[in-house]
Amino acid sequence: QITFGSIFLGNVPVHEEVHRCAGQIHGYKGCIRDFQVNHKELFIIDEALEGKNVENCNVPICDYHPCHNGGTCTSDEENWYCECPKLYTGKLCQFATCDENPCGNGATCFPKSRRDAVCLCPYGRSGILCSDAINITQPSFSGTDVFGYTSFLAYSAIPNITFYYEFRLKFQLANHHSALQDNLIFFTGQKGQGLNGDDFLELGLRNGRVVYSYNLGSGTATIISKPLDLRLNVHAIHLGRNLQKGWLKVDDQKNKTVTSPGRLVGLNVFSQFYLGGYREYTPELLPKGHRFKNGFQGCIFDVQVRTSLNQGFKPPGTPEGHPNSGRSVGQCKDSPCSLTKCRNGGKCIESGSTV
Repeated sequence: QITFGSIFLGNVPVHEEVHRCAGQIHGYKGCIRDFQVNHKELFIIDEALEGKNVENCNVPICDYHPCHNGGTCTSDEENWYCECPKLYTGKLCQFATCDENPCGNGATCFPKSRRDAVCLCPYGRSGILCSDAINITQPSFSGTDVFGYTSFLAYSAIPNITFYYEFRLKFQLANHHSALQDNLIFFTGQKGQGLNGDDFLELGLRNGRVVYSYNLGSGTATIISKPLDLRLNVHAIHLGRNLQKGWLKVDDQKNKTVTSPGRLVGLNVFSQFYLGGYREYTPELLPKGHRFKNGFQGCIFDVQVRTSLNQGFKPPGTPEGHPNSGRSVGQCKDSPCSLTKCRNGGKCIESGSTV
């Protein structure tokens, strides 16, 4: 039971009138979220006046049956995975297995057909079999590939981000119409449950505008910029948050601000900082917020962060500027196909560092 004045969720207080008029009363058993009255969202916990026998609703991922092709889902409170049948592989058992894995240096093998495989290269590697070492100073991201995986870099969790942060970065879009449609720039937060209380911080592009969202645990705050000036070759973003108040400045546009709903003031995130995409196969496994369907398409560089006004800006990662891992990331303005010569009239097609 959660009481909102004269609005009751789950059950009602038991009075004599209820016994006389309604007979036996059974309360609701289950989860309630995204509660709206007259098109206004009410934050179920923060705005409740009183309640009884209410617990946080943590729906295990396996209840969503994410595994394909007869895969078995196994989970605990924090993690989950699909145990795949013999002929299938992938996070969700969605691909037929690579019988003989030709990929080297820790690359991920996925079958393009029954006879052909593709190697998704780890950070710092390029080429058909990911055998070529590349030096990445300005990462180039290829968005979401034909297998549904995004190119990404993952840095260590940013410390002391709870009450204050500022980010600065620059980006250059790939020459694709799709690069502006629904693309993630960076993300950090609790992943997998998609509940209202999951804290996260997210930046991306949607319909030609920059979208900045964060959730401190009591609802999502969002700022949407004006459309990008596509005459600019390089775009600059400066964003931040102090307690509940967030702000965003894009290129020479005016600074825009927002205040997050509810009473919570701290961003509690412990995950890695993902740039350009994310490790997970499906974006549906990320918190709702303003979830982006695809990874970034283009180059992202000069990423810097600080968590106090008294600090200087510095690159993410430990050591600074060094990612922990990545996938299908190339060097901006360098072509992986320049390192590869296809035989017998073959044509080289590149996707990040994968060809």
